[in-house]
Amino acid sequence: MKQKPQVDKEHYRFSSYYSLGRWASLWHQLEEMHRLEPDRVLEVGPGKGLFKLAAARFGIPVETVDLASDLQPDYLASATALPFDDGSYDCVCAFQMLEHLPYEESLRAFREMVRVAKRWVVVSLPDYRPVWHYRIHIPGVGAIEKQFHKPFWRPSVHHFNGEHYWVVNAKGYGLSRVVHDMTEDEVQLLRTYRVRDFPAHRFFVFRKNA
Repeated sequence: MKQKPQVDKEHYRFSSYYSLGRWASLWHQLEEMHRLEPDRVLEVGPGKGLFKLAAARFGIPVETVDLASDLQPDYLASATALPFDDGSYDCVCAFQMLEHLPYEESLRAFREMVRVAKRWVVVSLPDYRPVWHYRIHIPGVGAIEKQFHKPFWRPSVHHFNGEHYWVVNAKGYGLSRVVHDMTEDEVQLLRTYRVRDFPAHRFFVFRKNA
């Protein structure tokens, strides 16, 4: 399947795209890199390139690859045919990108990420399941925060909206299925979680098997 850029750079305008919650998600992207301490990082689908810019300020070298030349990636290529040797990067990441491909194609892109990764693969995906977030402050203890799934919720079908072909926890794309399809042989899931201030984003951190 021949790929072409799904959205142009105007999609990433500050006033319409970069909400406060998305900045919180960017914090988690950087936090994961600091936790993993990779020497070399590849980001697939960099958008406006904020992750690369912010990571550089903290001494984390990031290279980018994308189909869209107007986003000025370091490499111009398809996510399903990355032009790199096996194990070229300590960590390969894709934030809110894989859902822009049909599901089977997104799995091919993920397998390419795993092939190019030496140690870790980090992705974030939209999670469809609604949650309630509660935060209370107890004097002498501090803030306590909890997320609860909305009770009696049932997944519904996600219809392509011009951007997302599928999302986690939509009907047919339950969390367990997505994890299973991504972890089969080559990687194991270290952790998955939803962003506290933007639970529409769920992170997955995978370690590549030796």
